[in-house]
Amino acid sequence: MKRRFIKPLDKYVFTEFLKILAATALGFPILVTVVDITEKLDTYLARKLTLAHIMEAYVYNVPYTMGLVLPAAVLFATVFAIGGFTRHSEITAAKASGISFHRFIAPIAFGSAIATVLGLLLAMVTPDANRTRDELLGEKRADMESRFNFTFAAEAKEARTYTITNADRNRGLLEGVTIERKGTGEAYPSYVISGRIANYSKRRHNWTLHQGALHIFADDSSNFTMAFDSLRDQHFRELPAYLMSNPRAPDEMGFAELKNYIKAMERSGGDVKQLRVERMLKVAIPVTCIIIMIFGAPLATSNQRGGAAYGIGVSLAVTVVFLMSVQLTQAIGAKGIVMPELAAWIPCILFGVAGTVLLARVRT
Repeated sequence: MKRRFIKPLDKYVFTEFLKILAATALGFPILVTVVDITEKLDTYLARKLTLAHIMEAYVYNVPYTMGLVLPAAVLFATVFAIGGFTRHSEITAAKASGISFHRFIAPIAFGSAIATVLGLLLAMVTPDANRTRDELLGEKRADMESRFNFTFAAEAKEARTYTITNADRNRGLLEGVTIERKGTGEAYPSYVISGRIANYSKRRHNWTLHQGALHIFADDSSNFTMAFDSLRDQHFRELPAYLMSNPRAPDEMGFAELKNYIKAMERSGGDVKQLRVERMLKVAIPVTCIIIMIFGAPLATSNQRGGAAYGIGVSLAVTVVFLMSVQLTQAIGAKGIVMPELAAWIPCILFGVAGTVLLARVRT
């Protein structure tokens, strides 16, 4: 007779955990939405936004808020589920039947892993949802007529980077233009094109650079340079209005897109340490769901007499401490005290180590 790996007890524990997780993961965003709408409704009405547009915008805001609260939701579900099992002596009964505490909470660990996958999926759809939300709410500023000293990363396959001193949208004119492409060798060399000015042709839909030079780097030792009076760049096809669009915030860019943006900023000499921290947090925050479960499960076993108040207190305290540690490590990473990517993982490491020690000390 085959032994069933998934037992009725596993289903019961998983179901109880999942009910609390679903209620918390959906309840927190709804609460945040109600509070935010209440505070900003006058502003939205002043922009002559319809109720339908406002509600649609907040639907697009759900992935962002749910992704933020998901680790806290896992913590609440863990503490309240295990606290309930402890108060009703269900864990004691399981131990008497030969089931250890670690085996008992295995379904909760599985649920936390599902929450981690959900968090990663939310992180993928959040950038597009945030952009749509801001457009519906009129949060985006109108595109600029002129722009100074900026770097622009092209979306073409060549992944070129434009550094521009001055841009005039109405005249279709750029000043102090430098175009850089990173190559791979002689077959696909790196090059830098610089021009004093560049004009956009509406008929040909590309830019022509004037009074500049082309530098081709086939390898580390060879450099071919050619000066030109004018050069028509067939790959430089971005519209003037596109160059004037407002720079996107990190929460409006995906993991890969933010990586390309960071590379472009690095080539232009910008400080990207803060961006590197925020990019890695897109992965670290969802993974926190598993870490926070390991940390919260041992604390919930002492929830015999405290009841719901104890569970709420523990959950809120741990959440506040975790958020403070994230803010602190962001500052540390942005200042370069530690490597930015490592800074993003410090809260997970600290809570993971502490949770592992607490879990090992639980009587099984």
